[in-house]
Amino acid sequence: MNDASQATPVPEDEAFSPIRWQRDHLRLLDQTRLPHEEVWLECRSPQDVARAIRRLSVRGAPAIGVAAAYGLVLGILCLPSGKDLGKHFNGVIEHLGATRPTAVNLRWALEQGRQVFAGNSDKDAQSVAAALLLWAGQLHSQDVAANRRIGTYGEPLFSAGDRVITHCNTGALATAGYGTALGVIRAAWEAKKIKMVWVDETRPLLQGARLTAWELQRHGIPFRLVTDSSAGSILARGLADRVVVGADRIAANGDTANKIGTYPLAVLAHRHEVPFYVAAPISTIDPTTATGSDIPIEEREAAEVTEVIGTRIAPQGTGAANFAFDVTPAELITAIITDVGVLSPPYLETIQKALLQPKTSKGG
Repeated sequence: MNDASQATPVPEDEAFSPIRWQRDHLRLLDQTRLPHEEVWLECRSPQDVARAIRRLSVRGAPAIGVAAAYGLVLGILCLPSGKDLGKHFNGVIEHLGATRPTAVNLRWALEQGRQVFAGNSDKDAQSVAAALLLWAGQLHSQDVAANRRIGTYGEPLFSAGDRVITHCNTGALATAGYGTALGVIRAAWEAKKIKMVWVDETRPLLQGARLTAWELQRHGIPFRLVTDSSAGSILARGLADRVVVGADRIAANGDTANKIGTYPLAVLAHRHEVPFYVAAPISTIDPTTATGSDIPIEEREAAEVTEVIGTRIAPQGTGAANFAFDVTPAELITAIITDVGVLSPPYLETIQKALLQPKTSKGG
């Protein structure tokens, strides 16, 4: 009989993966502690994984999808005695699915896991867990491979000496490994095309300052950190040649939801005629969402705005709105770089064509 604890589905070639499966539990690099500490969380139940997703210990649409896949494995391994397997599994899916409503990769991964479960539901819990773990490991490896393909497709869009602006964190930390938009930058850097990277700090949680800067330092890629509101001045002064960002959900028409602050960056790039690229695996495209207005936008707690890393910066009692994402209209996007190729306008046509291609993998 298959034993889930014996599987070690971790990509051997991706040292930067923030996700690790070890015998009977999941380890996640706690990104809330970076850059000051590198602390790994041990998740031994789906509730542990859900908490890690909610509090952004694991973040980025592809990484959330892969972490949730392992969360399904833990759900079977933690099956309470006497509990109906099917009802328990559906409850685990609902619990994990409620953590981050905007990231389509989460829903996609959970639905794939449901199919794996359905194909093994006549087996005992240990065999079901083994089947789910095999699938989760494949999803993990496929995401790394998909991200590398995104980099391969995106690199030719850059020229020698390019200066690039990026927003939030889209590197290995936001994926199962390598990265999406930051993976494109890595590929262009390795091709000796990138001169330097402008890193938006990305308020309110500073993913650019804390995470992208940390990754670029480790890769030896030159960068400068700037406030989010500096992007207009940088573009107006001709100090950037490209903008490349990630995505949490792409609608059927090409409208794209990404970290709050992406939309104004796209508007500024359009005003100054600087190419604006979105990099994401094909699994981030949601053909059931017609336009960006149909994308649910997560609102997070006000304390993330009124405080910075636990220190209050606003008067006591200050109210705050904390929209986690915004939507960039398709007409502001120069191209969408995916793991199956570069998509150009009109996106309704090119996205539909890309989704109809034979799928050897999805980027989870």
